[in-house]
Amino acid sequence: MPYQGPLNQISENIYEIPIKHKQGMRVPGRVYASPELLEKMKGDLTLTQCVNVAHLPGIQKFAITLPDGHQGYGFPIGGVGATDVNEGGVISPGGVGYDINCGVRLLWTTLERKEVAPKLDDLLSTLFRTVPSGVGRTGQIRFSKGELDEALLGGVKWAVEQGYGWRIDASHCESQGSLEHANPDKISEKAKSRGQPQLGTLGSGNHFLELQYVEKIYDERIAKAFGITNEGQVTVMIHTGSRGFGHQVCSDYLRVMENAVRKYKIMIPDRELACAPGTSREGEDYFAAMACAANFAWANRQFITHWVREGFDKWYKTDPDELGLQLIYDVAHNICKQERHVIDGKTKSLFVHRKGATRAFPAGHTDLPQDYKPIGQPVILPGSMGTASYLLCGQDTAMEYSFGSTAHGAGRVMSRYKAKKRYFGEKVASDLRQRGIFVYATSNKVIAEEAPGAYKDINQVAKVSNDVGIASFVCKLRPMGVVKG
Repeated sequence: MPYQGPLNQISENIYEIPIKHKQGMRVPGRVYASPELLEKMKGDLTLTQCVNVAHLPGIQKFAITLPDGHQGYGFPIGGVGATDVNEGGVISPGGVGYDINCGVRLLWTTLERKEVAPKLDDLLSTLFRTVPSGVGRTGQIRFSKGELDEALLGGVKWAVEQGYGWRIDASHCESQGSLEHANPDKISEKAKSRGQPQLGTLGSGNHFLELQYVEKIYDERIAKAFGITNEGQVTVMIHTGSRGFGHQVCSDYLRVMENAVRKYKIMIPDRELACAPGTSREGEDYFAAMACAANFAWANRQFITHWVREGFDKWYKTDPDELGLQLIYDVAHNICKQERHVIDGKTKSLFVHRKGATRAFPAGHTDLPQDYKPIGQPVILPGSMGTASYLLCGQDTAMEYSFGSTAHGAGRVMSRYKAKKRYFGEKVASDLRQRGIFVYATSNKVIAEEAPGAYKDINQVAKVSNDVGIASFVCKLRPMGVVKG
């Protein structure tokens, strides 16, 4: 049902739902959007879900909806909510989502668009064969249960130790590619059985591997620090998550949290926000399981990065390091992190839920790698298939406005079901090829579901982030070819 409640404009691209709008709200709702993006949010449950999040026990400052916000499960996708660890703050699987640590990483290369374009089709075909993808696909290697547990504990670092990557890769990942609270004992056998064959696979839906080129550089100094030296430079973007493993973890703990709501007498306006105090047994168990799924996803992207480098090696018959293929950064989209933030002049320990949201820490933050501390965190905003993507940089304003967060991509305006009804995969692929963009996918259905028209305008989403000041433009990327599950 479309949102009918109050929405006060604070300044350009900043709106607020007052705390008095609905009984039980503990903080206002804060929305960052252009007028056009805001109208789209009003058409579904996005803003209603923002209001619901504002009811969570221990929530601090605002319930936040970012410019790519759209209706999700519990939280809106593009939602941020932070609860106080020490004042009864809850932790909610609905604030993380089913695809735990769905995220994106970006690699720079020494290649130029003009030299890749003539052989793009063959190169993509090689990558399509090298990187396993699709719903039912299994990885190139088989992991024992013991090895899976090691991956759940170690994430990127474990994958690199097994020979799948370079030592520097971990330093260029959010949280260095692993969360320390992971405990495989908190994972069900069903989740492990689903995850075991899928580690090292791209997956389906909006997950992709994309070859891009730099269309425009906005900030040459920061771009160069990130490895971007010139327009026309080729980059590689990888977008995937924790696959069926993370989905099962979420499903398992939603049932746990539904019981916890009754046990702890927590009042919530929507059962999809089922939660438990973060310091309770249920809260700690979920946090440990979620960390396992996050580490699974980081390891997953690391394996795919290794096979991308192998694919380039096969095609160019050159060592990957001579082609660059260096990791700029890897960010998580669906995660809950324990972080310290300043609220009303006091530093507090918070459970920061980011659901379809990207961390965007500014220069000087202690969690950044040494080479990025003077600059700020790389922020990667992937577009929809066939549209631009952006590389941005986290800013100080994000710490004040959004708990160091910004949008995670374009955001859907059309469900996958509606997209399949409206678009034909073969036609979408043909239209993209006429524009010089090659698409490899396991089925035309996936292409139809991910048609560019099913998503918001990434240019508007990125511009709001830049104009509000939570993440600033570094460069704009254009797709050359896409591999989808």
